[in-house]
Parts: sequence; C-alpha cells; structure tokens
Amino acid sequence: MNYRTQIVSSLSEIGRDAWDDLVKSQEDSNPFLSFAFLDALHESGSASAKSGWQPQFLLLQSEHRLEAAMPLYVKAHSYGEYVFDWAWVDAYRRNGLAYYPKLLSAIPFTPVSGNRLLARSAEAGAALVQALLEVQQTNEFSSTHILFPPEQQAHVLQEAGFMLRSGVQFHWLNQGYRDFEEFLSTLDRKKRKNIRAERRKVEEAGVRFRQIRGLDASEADWRFFKRCYDHTYAEHYSTPYLNLDFFRRIGADMPRNILLVQAERDGRPIASSLLIHDDKTLYGRYWGCIEHLPCLHFETAYYQPLEFCIANRIECFEGGAQGEHKMARGFLPQKTWSAHWLAHPAFADAIERFLAQEADGIDAYIDELNEHNPFRRS
Repeated sequence: MNYRTQIVSSLSEIGRDAWDDLVKSQEDSNPFLSFAFLDALHESGSASAKSGWQPQFLLLQSEHRLEAAMPLYVKAHSYGEYVFDWAWVDAYRRNGLAYYPKLLSAIPFTPVSGNRLLARSAEAGAALVQALLEVQQTNEFSSTHILFPPEQQAHVLQEAGFMLRSGVQFHWLNQGYRDFEEFLSTLDRKKRKNIRAERRKVEEAGVRFRQIRGLDASEADWRFFKRCYDHTYAEHYSTPYLNLDFFRRIGADMPRNILLVQAERDGRPIASSLLIHDDKTLYGRYWGCIEHLPCLHFETAYYQPLEFCIANRIECFEGGAQGEHKMARGFLPQKTWSAHWLAHPAFADAIERFLAQEADGIDAYIDELNEHNPFRRS
C-alpha cells in the first residue's frame, strides 16, 4: 500500500475521531494515548513548543483513513521524561557537541508503558518505522528516543537499529481479592502487621477519605488537588510541569478515567491524589498534602487506590516511576523499555557498551528484588 507521510504540529490537524479510532484499534492502548489526554497537555501549554515539547506527530495516511501514527516531539531539554539521559547530555557538552534538539516519542510527564508505534497492520507498522528512520537521518537531531514502548515494539525498534535500555517499575496485581483483608492475608506476617499499623495511625489521627470519580469532581476538588500537587514540587525545590488548565481539561474530557482520593481531617481537606484508570489498570499519577501526618502518603496514594482496584475488579495498579518501598505494600518489579538512536558514531558505540553493562545490572537487581518479594511462601 502507498501511504502519504505527514508531520503535524497539532492534534487538531488529525482530529479527535481519526486519532481515537486508531488508538482503539490497538491491543495495547491506555487512556494516556487518547486525544483528550494529549490535547489537554498541548492546549494547556503544559507540553508545547514554548515549554520545550514541540509536537511533530508522524502520520501515515491511506486514501480513506489514518493507518499509523507516532506521538513525536522535538525536545529542547530532558525534563519530564523519566528515562534519564543527563549523563549523555553532559558528555556531548564536554566534547563541544550539541545534544539538543533531539527527537522523543513519549507521553509527556507520563512514565507508563504503551504503544508508541500505532499501526493498523504489520505492514503499516513497518512503514512507520521506516518513515521515522528517514526523519531522524535527514534532520539535524542528535538522537531519537522512544520511551516506555511495550517489549514487542522495543525489539522491533532494535531490529531497525535502535539500542535498548531497560528499567524497573513496581506494579500490584489483583489476584481476585474479595477485599483488602484478603489481600493482606497473602503477605508475610511482618508486611501485613506494618500495613495495618500504618492504616491505624491515619485513622486514629482522625483522617477520613473520599474517593471522587471524575464525573463527581468539583472545581473546588480540582483546585485543592492542584494546591497539593504544587506543594509537592515546592518541597523538592522544583517547578510543577502541569497547570490547572490541564487538570480541568482532563476532568471535563475524560471524567470516566479519573479518580481523585481526598483526605479530610476536622472537616477540611488535607491531602489528595490523582489516578487515571481504564477497565483493567489503575495508574497512580500525583499526590500531595498541605498537612503532614505519619503514613498519610501510603494511605492516600496506595491503600485507598488498592481498595478501589479490589472493589472494581481492576487487574493491575501501576504505582508510577521508581519506588522500591512499594514492594513492602505488595507491588512487584516489572521491567520497562526504551529505545535510543544516536547520530554520532563514537557516542553511539560508547552508549551501546554502557547500556549492555546497565542491562546486566538491571536484570540482577530484578532477580534480587524477586528473592525478597513480600508475599507468604507456600
């Protein structure tokens, strides 16, 4: 089939229906690939050319429809990616070379695995990879980075000349638990005792919780969540990536995918977390508080969402980037992937050697974690 290749700088050039129809045709899609989520990032200015995320979505069109696409950005920095290449940036700088601009395929500020090569057929997928190779080789980009693709797509990219990098996240898997207590019964005695103690501290402090579905979230709920979100960044001396307009947009355009957990004490809110979900997976995104209490973070960001998963028969809870402490709460290590191409041959060789060593370390780390998993031995 002959495809017409396009690069567009706005999702409006594609259209909501055309984009979402392609996304829904994929086996491994999630809410972050939806038009609503991506458009909210762009139109709010959170991920835009002005903020260093210049959209350059790569499309393959047939006569009748969108056959393949790739979320693609020209990046002027490496913030908001969660696969860290700062050492590579520094190596380029010390050798008098420019690392930026670079090409990046990712969902901005979202370390969640999902399709990056959106294609209706294997033929269209192969053509999309070929189009990407042509884009990166005919423009002055130092490199191309595809973050958090599923493993199968990572290996497709490897065959096309990309180098693979692995990482670790921690996910909770629902074994058909009837309630939170049944889940606790599967953990070893020490972990079970610690979780009960953590939950008791929060309850005895007089904290109560509201699980607010997106359809029920008010303007006050969103404003309070944004206040908590900003406070978390301020405590880490960082600038928040996302603005209130973004949160309002996803609240209005994808409310069935939204869960807010709000903690209240003495009749006033003191903490909040935001989670995104579909029928199978709950994704922990952000949390924050305006009053510090022991174990409040664990209850707001983990235990309340776990109860939501159990009650709604959601199969998996992805707790977000990093966080070895999640294992003590029933989360297990899962390997993640990214794929990288560098134009400079010498740097490509050096980074390929580094990635091989790093991969051995990641595999050993996962093996060690699995040896200390939190569940009772049979």
